[in-house]
Amino acid sequence: MGKNQWVSPRENGWAVHGEGNTRDTKHFNTQKEAADYARNIATNQKSEVIVQGTDGRIRSKDSYGNDPCPPKDREH
Repeated sequence: MGKNQWVSPRENGWAVHGEGNTRDTKHFNTQKEAADYARNIATNQKSEVIVQGTDGRIRSKDSYGNDPCPPKDREH
């Protein structure tokens, strides 16, 4: 299983970065573009996508790996 991918707000848009990394993987103008890119990475690495809002609080989490305890409700 790979690193979880975070979508975080930045001064000039949004960034995708691997969990624990000090550098961003890539920057985007919109949150949707960043989330789509992170979802692609997470699907390939069988990891999770964590999306933060503009205030830095977690808005959503999605697992793209083998989740032994899948949630009963589906966000996407």
